[in-house]
Amino acid sequence: MAASELYTKFARVWIPDPEEVWKSAELLKDYKPGDKVLLLHLEEGKDLEYHLDPKTKELPHLRNPDILVGENDLTALSYLHEPAVLHNLRVRFIDSKLIYTYCGIVLVAINPYEQLPIYGEDIINAYSGQNMGDMDPHIFAVAEEAYKQMARDERNQSIIVSGESGAGKTVSAKYAMRYFATVSGSASEANVEEKVLASNPIMESIGNAKTTRNDNSSRFGKYIEIGFDKRYRIIGANMRTYLLEKSRVVFQAEEERNYHIFYQLCASAKLPEFKMLRLGNADNFNYTKQGGSPVIEGVDDAKEMAHTRQACTLLGISESHQMGIFRILAGILHLGNVGFTSRDADSCTIPPKHEPLCIFCELMGVDYEEMCHWLCHRKLATATETYIKPISKLQATNARDALAKHIYAKLFNWIVDNVNQALHSAVKQHSFIGVLDIYGFETFEINSFEQFCINYANEKLQQQFNMHVFKLEQEEYMKEQIPWTLIDFYDNQPCINLIESKLGILDLLDEECKMPKGTDDTWAQKLYNTHLNKCALFEKPRLSNKAFIIQHFADKVEYQCEGFLEKNKDTVFEEQIKVLKSSKFKMLPELFQDDEKAISPTSATSSGRTPLTRTPAKPTKGRPGQMAKEHKKTVGHQFRNSLHLLMETLNATTPHYVRCIKPNDFKFPFTFDEKRAVQQLRACGVLETIRISAAGFPSRWTYQEFFSRYRVLMKQKDVLSDRKQTCKNVLEKLILDKDKYQFGKTKIFFRAGQVAYLEKLRADKLRAACIRIQKTIRGWLLRKKYLRMRKAAITMQRYVRGYQARCYAKFLRRTKAATIIQKYWRMYVVRRRYKIRRAATIVLQSYLRGFLARNRYRKILREHKAVIIQKRVRGWLARTHYKRSMHAIIYLQCCFRRMMAKRELKKLKIEARSVERYKKLHIGMENKIMQLQRKVDEQNKDYKCLVEKLTNLEGIYNSETEKLRSDLERLQLSEEEAKVATGRVLSLQEEIAKLRKDLEQTRSEKKCIEEHADRYKQETEQLVSNLKEENTLLKQEKEALNHRIVQQAKEMTETMEKKLVEETKQLELDLNDERLRYQNLLNEFSRLEERYDDLKEEMTLMVHVPKPGHKRTDSTHSSNESEYIFSSEIAEMEDIPSRTEEPSEKKVPLDMSLFLKLQKRVTELEQEKQVMQDELDRKEEQVLRSKAKEEERPQIRGAELEYESLKRQELESENKKLKNELNELRKALSEKSAPEVTAPGAPAYRVLMEQLTSVSEELDVRKEEVLILRSQLVSQKEAIQPKNTMTDSTILLEDVQKMKDKGEIAQAYIGLKETNRLLESQLQSQKRSHENEAEALRGEIQSLKEENNRQQQLLAQNLQLPPEARIEASLQHEITRLTNENLDLMEQLEKQDKTVRKLKKQLKVFAKKIGELEVGQMENISPGQIIDEPIRPVNIPRKEKDFQGMLEYKKEDEQKLVKNLILELKPRGVAVNLIPGLPAYILFMCVRHADYLNDDQKVRSLLTSTINSIKKVLKKRGDDFETVSFWLSNTCRFLHCLKQYSGEEGFMKHNTSRQNEHCLTNFDLAEYRQVLSDLAIQIYQQLVRVLENILQPMIVSGMLEHETIQGVSGVKPTGLRKRTSSIADEGTYTLDSILRQLNSFHSVMCQHGMDPELIKQVVKQMFYIIGAITLNNLLLRKDMCSWSKGMQIRYNVSQLEEWLRDKNLMNSGAKETLEPLIQAAQLLQVKKKTDDDAEAICSMCNALTTAQIVKVLNLYTPVNEFEERVSVSFIRTIQMRLRDRKDSPQLLMDAKHIFPVTFPFNPSSLALETIQIPASLGLGFISRV
Repeated sequence: MAASELYTKFARVWIPDPEEVWKSAELLKDYKPGDKVLLLHLEEGKDLEYHLDPKTKELPHLRNPDILVGENDLTALSYLHEPAVLHNLRVRFIDSKLIYTYCGIVLVAINPYEQLPIYGEDIINAYSGQNMGDMDPHIFAVAEEAYKQMARDERNQSIIVSGESGAGKTVSAKYAMRYFATVSGSASEANVEEKVLASNPIMESIGNAKTTRNDNSSRFGKYIEIGFDKRYRIIGANMRTYLLEKSRVVFQAEEERNYHIFYQLCASAKLPEFKMLRLGNADNFNYTKQGGSPVIEGVDDAKEMAHTRQACTLLGISESHQMGIFRILAGILHLGNVGFTSRDADSCTIPPKHEPLCIFCELMGVDYEEMCHWLCHRKLATATETYIKPISKLQATNARDALAKHIYAKLFNWIVDNVNQALHSAVKQHSFIGVLDIYGFETFEINSFEQFCINYANEKLQQQFNMHVFKLEQEEYMKEQIPWTLIDFYDNQPCINLIESKLGILDLLDEECKMPKGTDDTWAQKLYNTHLNKCALFEKPRLSNKAFIIQHFADKVEYQCEGFLEKNKDTVFEEQIKVLKSSKFKMLPELFQDDEKAISPTSATSSGRTPLTRTPAKPTKGRPGQMAKEHKKTVGHQFRNSLHLLMETLNATTPHYVRCIKPNDFKFPFTFDEKRAVQQLRACGVLETIRISAAGFPSRWTYQEFFSRYRVLMKQKDVLSDRKQTCKNVLEKLILDKDKYQFGKTKIFFRAGQVAYLEKLRADKLRAACIRIQKTIRGWLLRKKYLRMRKAAITMQRYVRGYQARCYAKFLRRTKAATIIQKYWRMYVVRRRYKIRRAATIVLQSYLRGFLARNRYRKILREHKAVIIQKRVRGWLARTHYKRSMHAIIYLQCCFRRMMAKRELKKLKIEARSVERYKKLHIGMENKIMQLQRKVDEQNKDYKCLVEKLTNLEGIYNSETEKLRSDLERLQLSEEEAKVATGRVLSLQEEIAKLRKDLEQTRSEKKCIEEHADRYKQETEQLVSNLKEENTLLKQEKEALNHRIVQQAKEMTETMEKKLVEETKQLELDLNDERLRYQNLLNEFSRLEERYDDLKEEMTLMVHVPKPGHKRTDSTHSSNESEYIFSSEIAEMEDIPSRTEEPSEKKVPLDMSLFLKLQKRVTELEQEKQVMQDELDRKEEQVLRSKAKEEERPQIRGAELEYESLKRQELESENKKLKNELNELRKALSEKSAPEVTAPGAPAYRVLMEQLTSVSEELDVRKEEVLILRSQLVSQKEAIQPKNTMTDSTILLEDVQKMKDKGEIAQAYIGLKETNRLLESQLQSQKRSHENEAEALRGEIQSLKEENNRQQQLLAQNLQLPPEARIEASLQHEITRLTNENLDLMEQLEKQDKTVRKLKKQLKVFAKKIGELEVGQMENISPGQIIDEPIRPVNIPRKEKDFQGMLEYKKEDEQKLVKNLILELKPRGVAVNLIPGLPAYILFMCVRHADYLNDDQKVRSLLTSTINSIKKVLKKRGDDFETVSFWLSNTCRFLHCLKQYSGEEGFMKHNTSRQNEHCLTNFDLAEYRQVLSDLAIQIYQQLVRVLENILQPMIVSGMLEHETIQGVSGVKPTGLRKRTSSIADEGTYTLDSILRQLNSFHSVMCQHGMDPELIKQVVKQMFYIIGAITLNNLLLRKDMCSWSKGMQIRYNVSQLEEWLRDKNLMNSGAKETLEPLIQAAQLLQVKKKTDDDAEAICSMCNALTTAQIVKVLNLYTPVNEFEERVSVSFIRTIQMRLRDRKDSPQLLMDAKHIFPVTFPFNPSSLALETIQIPASLGLGFISRV
């Protein structure tokens, strides 16, 4: 299609602008061919009429779609032109804070003037091994590309860094060299990479200075060749320098400085070693004060001086040479202060004893008078004579400055030579990468000779750049086999010819320098005459005859001719040089030794050395005149030669280009000046690259990418199985002009603008689809709205009608109700009126009747009262008469009765004296006495019965007493017999009695306290009634206080819990940190160990003729292990005496830096080991002290030893008797003199055989008893450690010597040993029983004391309380005490129940066994045999004894065992066919047997050989996952076996009784367990490295690049850097590949029987690696930061989580390691507009650092036009919200981080005696025991 068709309404274009260079605008109407004016709308809201150029009629540049803005590669833009490039760079630099951008093969680097965290080692590791187009642009990507192409193509590489002063060239070159030093490492461990980096501060100090544009401007060009060996490791470097700015030594412009080294010297003048230089402030010297700016803000010159000296030391420049350098530099400063006074116009002089000159001569070691003379004079030589001529003051000053410049230039050369010598390597160089840091194109207001040379060099580099770009384009077209035509590009060869050809500018300048009276003016006239009007690139200024203009590739530059000749000749008086050569200061003449050689002076190559790949030509002999003539080569000539040499070098390499851009002249961070940027883009060739690309086919798509992107433009019928044919068919329909595109083999090539057209079609199609979708959805929504409204209307009508009906019904009900109300109301009114009238009538009647009744009542009351009065009066009168009559009658009666009583008394007195009276009385008493007698008889009978019962009870009691007394006597006898063994029983009894007395006393005290408490209780009860009211108030206060206390306690509990959780977390973190540090130390030690092995192998290889019998010992054991294997190594040395030692006279040169590093590291490890050993010793001492306290009972120990000796003597005598009888029997059987006696069937023979049989049976019984005792001893947990068998062997030495039979000796020895153990266990058990009893009594006393103290405290507290509170407290305490006693009783009851149940079970088991034995015996003996056969002795065969779980092997078979079981074992076969961990079990069973034999050397040798062999296997096959996993599993199992069978209680509690029998008895292998643990850690770390190496190639492709959900991710237009050719195309990995690999890892680990906890740790580490690598790549790839990619990542993570669920590993912590990646994916998908979104992001992304969040937001790139970019203001809001978050400033996660590993104890349930050794292992030489 025609380009004009793209200029439609709303199309955006770029128009020129004087301020912003280019301004964006929008078309208001379509453009039609022939229109002269475009109606535009600017972004600021103005309308503009843009007039087209009537001549060219060029339309303004079209603007790229927003989706393409901010691309990594400028060539990915649809429209390639200057405004598009400028806008893309600005958006990336300002909005996204990205300073690197690709432009085809060029990396554009914009100086941010701010430190960015993108150059750390984590970034280097992220870019290492990556393709250039896969990651975001970076200087490391260019360096990686150069490094890979060097390795792949076997071709040298060059990185050309150019740009203006202040653009960041030196920094970029420095980072490139740092990348090579970090990635490649060093071949000799001689710190070559450090030396290469150390050359930077030296060269910066002597070659960099502050300018108005840059504080650290390089005032020279340099080309550093970094050499590599065949393994592509750094072996050395070489540096070439170009065009040092010597004039800066003597002159600086305003606000500029001299070279940094001078100010560093002045800042360090107060140092003691610098006092002899007599320096001071920089303002005191003429050469350092001219610029008026001696200080750079933020730079400490004194510190920089220290860094410079350190770098010199690292590069091998000695202290004496350093002081020599500083003397010469100080001398230059003092030389600048030398002043001249004029005698006349043609002569001058120096004042006598001029101090600056004296100091200069003293420092330089030259004669003062001679130097003073030649500073004011010069020698002129003619053909006939030589004479001395004085010079003027101006000439003398110029000569002084020339001398200073010359000295500095020579010193610069000398330093560069020494740096090259330090970086030179004796190893042959295989290839190199050159880094060219050279000045960019320069143009100032006044341009001189330096700018001319700089621009000349840039012309040559631009020519080489153009040719390379054109060559790459041509190669691409030829590779894709598409027709191409010659691309027209700017060729600057005419400009180069103008400068360097015959009669060119340099040629005429050299010719003029040779003329005796040549001047700048005459040279200018020659230029005008030669080139003006003849060369289009040469012009003459209108208003000047001393200048000329050259049209360079970047711009026109006007050069001033003044000073060209002087600078080109670089004149120095020969006499002054001779004075310096005669110096006594040895270093100074060395600087001028090369004056007689044909080398380049400072203005050319500073070092004069050829590249490392070139062999220098042999120097030719010539005449002195010829040498002098060569020495007089001009600066321009030498610079041209050195430039040609440089171009030859670059042409022989593959170049890589870095163009540095200075964004502004004010050094403001992230400020972009469009004008300055465009100038530099034009000057550095970036726009030329764009123009060349735009001239051909700049846009390139693979067929698959094109299909994925533009699938929406195809119909279903257009889609074929062949993607290539599909794309061809579609393009033929979409783009009619076939010249606009070409089909290659793998790509489609488009002309400029065609991709934009396709994007427009795609956007129109998507927009139409969106409109249709919107139309349909809007119609659907409106219809749903109408239906909802209709339904709502119907509902409303229904409700309204219902409401009206209800209202009418309500009206009817109200009408009816009103009628009823009226009826009842009327009735109520009438009824009420009636009631009122009736009530009034009744009231009247009641009042009237009341009045009448009251009157009647008053009348009756009067009459009644009158009657009463009459009655009372009449009664009183009658009573008075009656009383008088009665008194008289009573008096008469009394007198009569007194008389009658006296008579009766007399009669009674007479009757009392008679007997009959008594008889009558006694009759009743006899009856009572008989009754009492019967009661007494009954009581006597009861008493007799009670006496009988008491007698019976006394008899029973006496019998029981007798029985107890007999038991007591028997116990006393037993006690007397046991006194020998238990001497301390009496003391214990006394102590018990004492304790009982204390107990009684305590009980009495308790009783007193209880009585006191009872009294106190009674007293308090009396006070209760008086304090009830107060108690109520106190209770209320108490409840309030209790509530408050509960709240406070709850708050305190919560606070303490939080603190506890925090402290626990902190302790866990500290533990993990300490564990990680220890494991890192192990890793470092392993690395140093491997390095030691490599060095040892190299040293072995260096000895060409090895001595016979030489055998290199393995040095892979750890430092801890070396202590254990010392004796075994001595044994090996005794066995193999022919081991060679390295001859002392042939010492290999040692690298001191490596030696010091290793020495320091070994010292640190020894210190740590010593600290840990001290801590271990301290803990052991504590344990020993505690044991000593418990075992301080000498009396019991003496009794035990005595008892043990008695038992042993008894057993010895028994064994001797049996042995003697056995010997006698053997003698009798062996006598030959009586064959008939010993013949079979003879009586003597039978007797002897019977005796022998009985003896053997008795021996067997003894054996069985010993075995039973041994099993009982093993089952006891607290048995005393067995005595040293060596002691037993010395005691029984005599008996052993007498025994001849080996079996008998062993059996006797075993029997004695087991007997001793049994006796010890008995003594110990008796001792423990007494101790337990005493301890129980002590505990009871202690508890009573505590109870007593508690009672006293309670009493004291109660006395302080008010009376009512006392009662409550005492009741509460009593309840508590009873509750505790109840709980104790319940606990005792439960224990007794458990004991009863246990005894019942044992009784059942024993009963069952007895029954089986009886049945078996009955079955074995038939009834017939019992009746018929006679009884005779039968020899019953004994069952085969059980295996003890040990393996026996001979000492000489140890190497064979290790070889078959470790070195040659195939993990796959073992894992599949045999039980997991079989090698570990076999090794442990061998260790058990060595322990059983008490052979410490065998144990040590076996364990050492095992550890070393495992290390050998892992070193040999360390890259095989199955091997590493197999030996990790077996090492852990071996470690667990050593723990499980160590005999320690903590490990034995998990064992069965049978397994406890298999515990080690003689050796404590705790130290070897630590060595094995360290070995397991090393294997684990190696396993992680193997995992990482396997997974790393899959992760990025499977997690990021592969589309797991097809069609979600869109493909954007790509640039040249989409895929580099560094690596050939391989199979693409998918998420399924990762899952399959994870399944493979998991199945292998499970097959090998790895511990589940260890598998969880491995899985956690794998998932961390996946998450870290994925996130790191996401943070470094702009094309991956989109909404669709976030969805892909979340889906992939969900698949990984599903895998964890399937494997039941969700609790392994693996999911948590993916949290940063999950949050990054969520961040890509959430809304990013409002403040609420920012708050949600800040709360959501807690696992991401601030730098990572901001980076993701900056990199977020829409894939489609419907997505929106993240605004800068939103990113600023995020940064403001996160500014208080304290997290790491590191951008990338540490993908190399390894979590600290732990090995939880995992005992095995497998019984050792059941393990069978398969024949496939080849271990037939070992036998089961």
